[in-house]
Amino acid sequence: MNTPGTAAATRAEYCVIACAEAWRGDGEVLASPMGAVPSVGARLARLTFAPELLLTDGEATIVGPDGEAEGWLPYRKHLTLVTGGRRHVMMGASQIDRFGNQNISCIGDWEQPARQLLGVRGAPVNTLNNPVSYWIPRHSPRVFVERVDMVCGVGYDRAEAGGPSATRFHRIPQVVSDLGVFDFATPDRSMRLASLHPGVTVEMVREATGFPLTVPADVPYTRDPTPAELALIREVIDLAGTRNREVRA
Repeated sequence: MNTPGTAAATRAEYCVIACAEAWRGDGEVLASPMGAVPSVGARLARLTFAPELLLTDGEATIVGPDGEAEGWLPYRKHLTLVTGGRRHVMMGASQIDRFGNQNISCIGDWEQPARQLLGVRGAPVNTLNNPVSYWIPRHSPRVFVERVDMVCGVGYDRAEAGGPSATRFHRIPQVVSDLGVFDFATPDRSMRLASLHPGVTVEMVREATGFPLTVPADVPYTRDPTPAELALIREVIDLAGTRNREVRA
């Protein structure tokens, strides 16, 4: 719950905290956040509890939290990190199912889709070769679906079916939405509600999810940002308030 001194934290700032926590304990890995909130979260993690994280400019330069160049990452080295489990990506999802299969390609049948989206892009390689978390700014039954229309990012059930070569580096640490945080800490590796953002109820999450979730008897709230973290978010990392454009609440 909110504690004294943090009541002014917005839903977007709780989402930043949740995204930052996805990289906790990763060690020296390449953080690849996609989206404003994950990007703010990765930089916050680097400035606080994960100083060993590597950040890039999205191309070939290793940068610090302020965007200043710290090193050079040749494309060959980048590919080595990607295929050896030394990168942790946070991607988006147009659809995601209970086992973490993700779709960013199309809605409807692939041969004649109702809507064409981004395309598969690097999702299969990402999910099979390094940990991948997800950021979903609009939690709804249209996104959290029983079965994705096309598998782009590989979930736990499909990775297991693929055998050891598919599961060696496959891991989905977290799914963060504007309602809460989710993981796959269940016997069958299906999605579980790990925490609620303040102001959100279990019933709200269930109504916005198109499949049965595992819900613990006592669901915690997403941890509060510290005053120092709020100052970093607002005064150092995201002065322009990009986080508020992705989260309405």
